[in-house]
Order: sequence, then C-alpha cells, then structure tokens
Amino acid sequence: MGRIFAAENFGNTTADAVVIGGGIVGASTAFWLSKSGMKVILLEMRDALSSLTTAASVECFRTQFTESDMAELAVESVKMFENFNQVIGYDDTHIGITQRGYLFVTDDSTMLSELESAVNRYHQLGVKDAEFIAGDKLHKRFPFLAPQALAATFNNKDGWLSTHEATYGFAKASDDAVFYTKTKAAGIIVDSKGVAAVETNKGKISTRLVVNCAGPFAAMIGRMAGLEMPLKTVKRQKCYIKVSEDIVPKNAPFMVDLVNHSYWRPEAGGVLCAWVDSDEPETPPSEELPTDWDFAAESIHRVSRLNPFFETIADKIVGSDINVSAGQYVYTPDDKPVIGPSGEIEGFHLNCGYWCGVMMSPAAGKRVADIAAGKMNNKDNPLRYSRFKEGAVQKGSTFLK
Repeated sequence: MGRIFAAENFGNTTADAVVIGGGIVGASTAFWLSKSGMKVILLEMRDALSSLTTAASVECFRTQFTESDMAELAVESVKMFENFNQVIGYDDTHIGITQRGYLFVTDDSTMLSELESAVNRYHQLGVKDAEFIAGDKLHKRFPFLAPQALAATFNNKDGWLSTHEATYGFAKASDDAVFYTKTKAAGIIVDSKGVAAVETNKGKISTRLVVNCAGPFAAMIGRMAGLEMPLKTVKRQKCYIKVSEDIVPKNAPFMVDLVNHSYWRPEAGGVLCAWVDSDEPETPPSEELPTDWDFAAESIHRVSRLNPFFETIADKIVGSDINVSAGQYVYTPDDKPVIGPSGEIEGFHLNCGYWCGVMMSPAAGKRVADIAAGKMNNKDNPLRYSRFKEGAVQKGSTFLK
C-alpha cells in the first residue's frame, strides 16, 4: 500500500525510481512502476496530491482522437477508468465515472465532411461506438440544441470522473511506494552513468531512474537534468456556475461548439463552461494564476449560441453563483505528450507535455513502467521524445486540442 505524508527532513535515502509531480499522471506512473517491482518515491511540492493542474481540469476523458498514437492511449485509458477497482486491486474506490459522451457540434455546413471524416477515422482506430449525427436525428436526441445546429460527432463512452479519487486511488494501491508532499525537487545529480540522485528541500534521494511528471513545471525539471525540452505552458480557465437543476438538460453530455471553441457539461449543483482561446499567450509555469474578469461572461455568451437554455441561466445568476479558476495546459511542437526515456540523459524519463493528462494518465503511466522494466521497446513507442530529432513530428486534426 502506498504511504502519503508530508516529509520531514529524511537525510539520504534510496529508491529504484523517483517520480516528480503528484497529479494524476504522476500518481499513475508511480503506481505502475511499483507494480513492476520497484521501490518508488513520488515528490509533490504542494500540500496534497492532485492539487494543481489535475484539480484545475474539467476532469473529462474521451476516445475521439484522429491520431493513432493518441487514440491508442485514450482507448486503453478509458477501459482502465471503466474497470478502475479491478485495475488497482481495491474495491472501495469510487471515481464517479459518468459516461454521457462527448458531443462535438457545428452549425457550419462547410464542416460536415470534416465531421464525417473524423468519425470514419475513429472507426478505423477501433472506436466503433463513435457516431455522426445530423439533422432531425441530432435534435431528437439532443433537444436542448439550437435549431441551427446541423451535425455532430458523438461517442457515449466518453465522459468525466473524479480526478481526486482516481489520483488517490492510484497512490493508495501502489505497492512499495512513498508519496512525499511538501517536498520540492531542487536539483538532479547526473554522473558518468546518467541520473544519480535527486536533491530536495528535505534531503537527497539516490536513484538511477527519475520520471518527470511535473505538468507545467516539466521544462524546469528537465533543465535540472540538463535537458531543454520544447514545451509551452498556456493558461486555461473554466467557470463553474451554480444553477437550479430544472434549467440544466437531463443527462446532457459534454458539449463542444466547434465553431467558437466553447464547451460545457453538467456538474453537481450546476454547470461547468469555458472556451479555448487559440490566441492565449504563453505564460510561465505558476501555482497562482489570475483569472480574467470577463471570462465567465464570454463563456456564457459563447455556449449560449448553440445552447439557448444558457440565456435563462444568464438571466438568473448573480455574482456569488460564479467561480472562475485557472490552470495550465502544456503543449509540445505536435500537441502530443512525451512518454518514456529522454534519450539524452540515461535514467531520465518523461511523462509530460499534456493538454490531455487526465484522460491519458492510466495508460501513459503503464507505458512508462513497461519501458523502464524492459517490457516494451521505446522504438515501438510513437510518443517517444526522440521523435522531435527524428523528424517524426506532425500535428493532428483532433477537435478541441
């Protein structure tokens, strides 16, 4: 069983592997490394696991990816979420999985062929439940949509969950693992053989394997080992609105307006809504991010376009009903994460570069462990870091990334 506590000064200690970052990606990675027989130490600089990027997410997962390397991880991860207790070996963990689907909608007739092509691609990649829905069929199934909505892609296997419960489920179910909170990585010692130790504010950990799962701080951790990674951090916000239950459509999915990049989903006691600004500038990694004063109003305005019931919400809400929070996405040159050995510093492995960390976390953590334990050859890993030097970099066409 994994042990979680705020570390006192532990002096010098040893571990087979050190994971840096205590979000859901780091916890999954630590879990799978421990299951491969390693003694694992995870370092989280904050007071608790799942308290920065993971907590700032909209806690969703989906299988609708047009890139084979992303779809492979997504499909495997959803299966793990669906069978979470069996995966971790504990029966008392409740991750609140809700599968009502992702609905990508457009009212732009020029996009219809793109949506149909996307669904055909999903089918090719094994996501057979994905659908193209148009016209009357769309409005019959989702009557809350505005009349001008023309078509959508949909997969009812997609949905959302409690990332907090999933993160702590991975931690609790880890074998020989210790999760240190309030413990910050201060440096990585490298010798002629590669990674040798991690220096922290509580002591030094001797190890030959470090996995960088530090989310928006991943580039900083990379520099500690002498690795300059092409990562870009961008602020993303979300808005929670307290809403009377009779206003929100029953059993609604996660709904995305593909024209103006807005989205919403039901949440306990209300709704979550937001929009993705493709022009949002890069921002330095931060634990404290300011929110924009007009983000809630802009979000409501955008989602109202294809969801008219939001106009009723706008008429009824008061300031105290609204809470805006912010986190950071991390982007690589091809908008895909980096997983596995860095290839430049022996023993320095990666599981970072995510805008989709929650939804990929179970399978990505397993892949890191499989490669580290020799169960998978990194050459067979399409998300290997060396792809950038190899020139195997191509942005995909996945919606809302």
